[in-house]
Amino acid sequence: MKRYLLNLVKVIIYLTFSSSFLFGQSNPENLLLKNYRPKNIYNIKKSIIKKAKYPIIDMHSHAFISSEKELDEWVQTMDLLGIEKTIILTKSYGREFDSLSSFFSKYPEKFILYCGFDYIGYDKPGFGPAAIKELNRCFKEGAKGVGELGDKGKGLFYCNPPAWGMHIDDPRMDALLDECAKLHMPINVHVGEPQWFYENMDSTNDGLMTAYDWRLDNQKGILTLDEELKTLENAVAKHPKTIFIACHFANQVTDLSKLGNLFDKYDNIYADIAARFAEVATIPKYTKVFMEKYNDKLFYGTDMGTDKDMYIFTFRVLQTTDEHFYGINQTGYFWPLYGLGLSDITLKKLYTENANKILNAKK
Repeated sequence: MKRYLLNLVKVIIYLTFSSSFLFGQSNPENLLLKNYRPKNIYNIKKSIIKKAKYPIIDMHSHAFISSEKELDEWVQTMDLLGIEKTIILTKSYGREFDSLSSFFSKYPEKFILYCGFDYIGYDKPGFGPAAIKELNRCFKEGAKGVGELGDKGKGLFYCNPPAWGMHIDDPRMDALLDECAKLHMPINVHVGEPQWFYENMDSTNDGLMTAYDWRLDNQKGILTLDEELKTLENAVAKHPKTIFIACHFANQVTDLSKLGNLFDKYDNIYADIAARFAEVATIPKYTKVFMEKYNDKLFYGTDMGTDKDMYIFTFRVLQTTDEHFYGINQTGYFWPLYGLGLSDITLKKLYTENANKILNAKK
């Protein structure tokens, strides 16, 4: 009898919580934003893309996989979809870089590795020579560039150990940046985050669905997005022979004109579009004009894993003129997206031609 009553109580509790959950998700009064899953019911064109229109060099990815089986599957996906090469931004040096270099060496024609900077001792006198020595060693081991360097307002920290308080325009960085020019190693740089991440996390923030998870509004003593961009500009101006690639549109997705101003002023700065598809596909007309105007300055990149559907999602954004579709599983945003319908000239440059110019620069 006791066991029967105990089981009965368990059933009642389960049904109570289940019905509460289901009711909460179906009733707008109780629906959580993170559980919102809108569906497009418009009877409009829905393009099905099985392969990129032109061959692609993905200029922004990472070591998302760790087994040989996963590596083989990634290459199979790349071949299926028309991804000729992928840049692995390792952020690493020393043994970690060597290990990754060995791992990806199974497919030397498919993967190109960038290394990171060694910031050990950056806060002590004499910093520089050892870091330059390690950079040259990584170069000899096959590194073709540097990155991803990351700074969200407190200093360069996409590395071990982090260099808190040192930004890319710091004088301590000058010798390293000049060495990259000598070695013809492009530098991939992440500055700040999209502006929503700095805004109030309330009902007025239309990027809240993603911004809250990566919020910077509660960080004290950090540089603003404009100040972050200025550190990059300072470095670009000081090192005209060094190639800088500002990843994620330099995170200027709410005001692409700021990135355009840098393109107009400096020959040695470029940008990749990785992981910012949702942010710019909400303003397709403006974005298309921008990307067509600066089609010599932009690179295709993903930074969103190795899944087949992820690549196909990016093709849909760039190649089609589809309207009002979602990419929630790929981007985290719940707002509708629109295809940019880029021209063939721009697609060819974005996908391969611009990358080849950088990667094949004379050593």
